[in-house]
This record gives sequence, C-alpha cells and structure tokens, in this order.
Amino acid sequence: MGYLQQRFGAWLAIALLLLTALFGCNNGKTFNNSNKLGISDRTSERIVIGTTSKIRTLDPADANEFFISNVFYNTLERLYTYKEGSNEIVPQLATEMPKVSDDGLTYTVPVRTGLKFHDRTNFNAYTMKFALERFMNSKGAPAYVLSDVIESISVPNDAELIFQLKKPLQFFPKFLAFTGAAAISPQVYKYIKDEKTGKLLFLPDKLIGTGPYQVTQYVEGSYLRLDAFPDYWGKKPVNKGVDIQFFSSNSNLLNAFKTGAVDVAFQTLTPTQVKNVENNAKQNGWAIASGQGATILYMVLNTQQAPLNDVRVRQALAAAIDRPLLQNRIFFNQREPLYSLIPSAFIESKPVFEQKYADGNGKLARQLLQEAGYSDGNPAQITIWYSPKYGGNGDLIASTLRASIQKNTGKILQIKTERVENTVGYAFLDKGVYPAYLLDWVPDILDPDNYIKPFLECEEAEGDRCKKGGSQFQGSFYNNPKMNELIASERKERDVTKRSQILQQIQEILAQDVPFIPLWQNKEYAFAQKGVEGVKIEPNQQLPYWNISK
Repeated sequence: MGYLQQRFGAWLAIALLLLTALFGCNNGKTFNNSNKLGISDRTSERIVIGTTSKIRTLDPADANEFFISNVFYNTLERLYTYKEGSNEIVPQLATEMPKVSDDGLTYTVPVRTGLKFHDRTNFNAYTMKFALERFMNSKGAPAYVLSDVIESISVPNDAELIFQLKKPLQFFPKFLAFTGAAAISPQVYKYIKDEKTGKLLFLPDKLIGTGPYQVTQYVEGSYLRLDAFPDYWGKKPVNKGVDIQFFSSNSNLLNAFKTGAVDVAFQTLTPTQVKNVENNAKQNGWAIASGQGATILYMVLNTQQAPLNDVRVRQALAAAIDRPLLQNRIFFNQREPLYSLIPSAFIESKPVFEQKYADGNGKLARQLLQEAGYSDGNPAQITIWYSPKYGGNGDLIASTLRASIQKNTGKILQIKTERVENTVGYAFLDKGVYPAYLLDWVPDILDPDNYIKPFLECEEAEGDRCKKGGSQFQGSFYNNPKMNELIASERKERDVTKRSQILQQIQEILAQDVPFIPLWQNKEYAFAQKGVEGVKIEPNQQLPYWNISK
C-alpha cells in the first residue's frame, strides 16, 4: 500500500524476469507454458488472482495475516463457518450447532465422519481435536484466539467433541469459525520439536486440509497453485483451480490487471488506483465487487500522559476531527467515517461520537479546552505518531488530519505529527511512550466483542492506570471498573436484546471517556476482467474462489 506508481516498462522487465524463473526449474519440475504469468497448465478453466499481499507461512497455527486467512477460507474447513451472503454462523465440519450446558462452560459439538483430507487420510473428531490442540499448544501468532477461552477438549467418540471453557462465552462458535482453527491432517502435521529449544516446529510450506481446494505448488513470493480437490465432500468449485500470483507493488498489480495478465485483482490497490479502475470499468467491461470491510482505523490516546490525562482534552480532540474531509479528499469515498469502535456493519453499532461531538466541531473543542485551562496564549500540545504505511499513505493522512484540526480549533490546540515504523512503534506502544498513535485493527472474530474487549478491558490496574489487559497492550492504559463489568456481562449474556443494550452502554461510556477515537472503516475490493463471473466479497470479508468462472 502507498507505493508510487512505476512505468509500464519497469513492470515488464520484472514480469520477464519472473517468467524466466518460473519457466525454469521448480522443485525439480520443468514448465513449458506460454500462457500469461508463469504457472503451468494455465487454461481458461483456471482462475488467475493477482495480489500484492505476502504469505509469511502456510501453517494455520502460525499465520494471522488477512490474505492467508482468505487462502485458508478456500482450502481448509472448520467446525463452523459463515453462511454465504450473511454473517450467520452455520455448521461446516460440525453437523449441528453445539449443545450448551446451563452454566455456559461446556459445549458439545457433533462432528462429521467419512470425509477425506487432501492426503486421503480420514477426518473425524479425533483429528479435529489434534488440529485445535496443535493450534493452541504450538504458541504461534494466533494461538491466543483459542487458548484464551478453551480450558480443555475431549473426544467421547469419533463423532463428538466436548469443549470446556475458562469462562462463559455465548458466541463461542464464532471462535471455532476462525479461519486458522481448521482441520489439518495429523499424518502430515505431527508434533515435531526443535532439538535445541524444545519448541514445536511449524510447517510453513505445507497446507493439508479438507477444503474444496488443495495446494499443489508454492513458490514463496511468486505464486501459489490451488487445484480443485476431487474427493471434496461438499459443493464442488465451478473452476478447475486457482493460480495466485504475487506482485511486488500495487502498481505492478494494476498493470497486470489492465493488460489481462490476471483475471481478478484482490488485495490491494491504493485509493487513487481504485478510482482509476472505477473510472475505466464501464468501457473495459470490468466488474467491481466491494463489501464493507471489517478493518477499522482509529487513534489511541494515552490517558496517563499530559495533556491527554484530562478527559476534556481527549473530548476536544474527538470534536475537532473532521472524518468526512479525509473520506473525500484522501480516500475518495473508499473508506467511511467511523463513529464507534464497533463498525456500522454490526447492528449493535451506535454512532456515539457523531451524536456527542459531530465532525470538525471547533466551537465545542475550544470550549472544552478552555474549561481545561488552555487558551490561545497557553495552548494544549499533542503529538500524534503514525506509520508511513498507515491507511495506505500515512504521511498524507497525518498532515491532512493535523491541518484540519488546527483549522478547526485555532491556536488553542497545537498538533505535531511524528512518523515511526510500526516495528518500532509496536515495541514501545504498551510502554506508555506515545501520547497518541494512529492504528488499524483487523478482527480475529467477527463479533462486536472483538472491537471492545481488546481495546477497553483492563485485567489488572493500579489506581486508574491499567497495568495488564487490552487497553494497556494498545497503549491507552485506560481503566474503568464499570467498563470491565459490562464487558464481562456482554460476553456471557445469551439474550440478544439484553446483550445489545449492554454493548450500547459500553459505546456511550467510550464516547464519554475517549481512550480511543474511531476514525474510518474500510471497504474490501476485488476487480474482475470482462467475462469473469462469480466474484463477490462476502459479509465476513472473504473472497470465495469456488464461485468464480469465466
């Protein structure tokens, strides 16, 4: 994201080098392919997807990036998934929704049998238990998703699993729908330990599940080949396979799409490039699939550092921000204003910041700052830190945000922006170094709670300073006992109406205390060539490959 566009000649040179490498030797196999970009057997029955995303590993126990989750969505299966076209949880490898004990701690899940893994070994409840325990015990990047909530897993027989939870969690099936919490073959993913450290080892170049596609070729940084799995038990893909081509920059991806070298462009083009495709779509017959994204952009405020330790200063900053200005000027309406940490795609979302502060409300901001003891001669001073990659163009976003705040508030509030690489920023964020920081968030679980607990919960505090918990990890250090109580309540409340009321109360306190300022929510885009059908972004943000044809 945020790369400068390069000339077509530069792209062509890179493409020729890539073709040369791919036509040569790869894992002992020689390809003779004259079609498009370098994968063998690339016929009209196969779909070519281009992306700038990178794959760090294929191991579901160690991968938590967005694009690999999309690959998992199409190659692996979980006990539960999302019904196509909705956010409704439905059984996948489970046969029914779980039975829940009265105390909300025990979930009994009936499991399918008679299914085959891609290596033709058998799937059952025992193999599912192996996969989930490996996911947790390997302590990879996403392990906490399940290990934080599951106490134990038992298997009474080959068609049933019993989960014992650490605490009641009424939306637990959504955790079992996490893309990495998938069935994998125990025959391949054996427990292998490093001889020196004793740590369990991952398999970064293998992916053996039960899904509609199987991985047949993978060259890191170049391409991933998925073939339709002939023994798949469910709905068969309408294509023979999918070839995923990785590009070094979004300008290369855009050129590849414009020249027809890829059938679908997905993840990701810059806002300017998206606008370019939209403007030329009609004359070229291109199709554009878009959907409300789950990613949010926000600002975290250090509630322990002056002047932001005064809630009136935090409220003033919230009032001064003009979300629609950047929506139009920088994002070309490809991101929408966000007025709660919970995105508007969830019915529980309440636009509390819009209701309380509106946008660019300089009058209210000045009033709050004056109440806090500041004036044009004695201004409040706030430094906002950001990554140059933030939102695709951190420098432009930060400078425009600073200028608009200054214009709305005048001299009473002085904003300074500082850039830092995220690798450095994240290392010091939970240490209390930064007064304010621009961040984005991609949820692990599609539930309002995943936009609340990781932000606002404090597990351990000293006075009003959080020492351990989501708010400390995020760099806010916010602690409100009432907020902690409400979060615990919404996580176990089974009555939908009552839970929604609790979530709305949480959002109202958020807008009052302002440890975070929600800014924008993204949209996901996929672009398809003329004649390519079935490209659709699901409400769960995923792109299903099995419906794409040409």
